[in-house]
Amino acid sequence: MEILQNKIDFALVIAVHHANPNGDPLNGNRPRETYEGYGEISDVCLKRKIRNRLMDLGASVFVQSDDRRNDEYHSLKDRADACPLLADALKAKNREAYAKAACKTWLDVRSFGQVFAFKGKKDEGVSVGIRGPVSIHPAFSVDPITIESLQITKSVNSTTGDKKSSDTMGIKHRVGFAVYTTFGSINCQLAEKTDFTEADATLFKEALRTLFENDTSSARPDGSMEVLKLYWWKHNCKSGQYSSAKVHRLLHVEKMIDFPHDIQDYSITCDKLPDLAVEVYDE
Repeated sequence: MEILQNKIDFALVIAVHHANPNGDPLNGNRPRETYEGYGEISDVCLKRKIRNRLMDLGASVFVQSDDRRNDEYHSLKDRADACPLLADALKAKNREAYAKAACKTWLDVRSFGQVFAFKGKKDEGVSVGIRGPVSIHPAFSVDPITIESLQITKSVNSTTGDKKSSDTMGIKHRVGFAVYTTFGSINCQLAEKTDFTEADATLFKEALRTLFENDTSSARPDGSMEVLKLYWWKHNCKSGQYSSAKVHRLLHVEKMIDFPHDIQDYSITCDKLPDLAVEVYDE
């Protein structure tokens, strides 16, 4: 497989319809928002969804959540200990071989990087850090969001008893409608260190394009989250002929009315730079 030879920048435009894109556990699971009232989806949340899609697409992933794991391991240490290549490198106390084996085994490790820090018996622990070539920003809404809250109840008994238990009250929060944008890049110099290939980049692009497939939950019903557009810029050299910041500024998402309620109420345009190719995936 050919190692990535061209720097890549990308941008994602996401629409939210009556859903909670990323709840804040320190704020009653309300949708995350900045102090200025703009909605936010953390980069950790986005990486979790990307990892899930990579697993759906057949890739081997190290950081798996319990509800989506596809093996018998319940912790990262168990998964790492079960890898023969990592065990051999650990026995030889070769940190470079350990990192190389981890990158070869799992796509998310050679994409995002990973810190392997596990305790063991005397002189048998591991502490290896890997920097990945793929970076992604948190997603922010184009305009301040309006959070809707509704009261819910549970009116069934959780356990068998002599009489019906009193209703349990709760609150659900959601964003009525909002458009979010996020940006990222893939660095060729770091790709060389983790052996991130052109094929890996293609699979990663497909994961972004289909980010919300198989992501259904009570907070995010089917169809409530969608990728409106994916912009994929491929530079003509390893370092890129333009900075990522300049490329990301090419995207413009602007509301056309004061109180937008649908994607038709927004204008999505993208400027061009000389000799910079772009692929646009439009849902």
